[in-house]
Amino acid sequence: MAKRLVLILVVLLVLPAVATAATVKVRVEGKTRTLFGPTEITVDATNALDALEQASLAGEFYYHVTTTSFGPYVDQVGRYGAAASSGWVFKVDDKSPPVGADQVKLADGDHVLWYYADFGAAGGPPTLGIKAASKKGCYTVHAYDDNGGIATVGAVQVHIGSKRVVNTTADTAVCPGPHPGLLVRATATGAIRSNAVA
Repeated sequence: MAKRLVLILVVLLVLPAVATAATVKVRVEGKTRTLFGPTEITVDATNALDALEQASLAGEFYYHVTTTSFGPYVDQVGRYGAAASSGWVFKVDDKSPPVGADQVKLADGDHVLWYYADFGAAGGPPTLGIKAASKKGCYTVHAYDDNGGIATVGAVQVHIGSKRVVNTTADTAVCPGPHPGLLVRATATGAIRSNAVA
């Protein structure tokens, strides 16, 4: 009986140290196209690097991690590797965390975006997000900077399926009309493609 009690106490002390996976949404935007989860796929992951691993398993795509003095660094996803001022980065809930992907503890409901970006003096490109507006059949596109704040982008194109495009601006509702079964997403020059919604 005493051995069982000791075993139970050891298990109770060890369990809190084990990371608990969160149920999150993940999407991977490549250099020229979406690599995984245009509509954001649900996975269970403990951190942003684990979310990429779970997406890789579900989508059967390749990624590579290099160990650096700063921690693990994702230097390739799919066909494109990091080079000069271009590479792979991530956001959680539209923000670029100031720590490595393995250090970002995820919570249920978080949205993880991995994407290929070209960086300049002002940092990385804005990322787009699209959501259904309050009026049925309408959508609003937002552009986010690295801190999750509203970014400025030029003209926005809302794509309805693969054949229709409606021009608009960020933060303005657009109502493309009936589009049963077609996905809707947004693009803008110099910005990372949005998620897709039905």
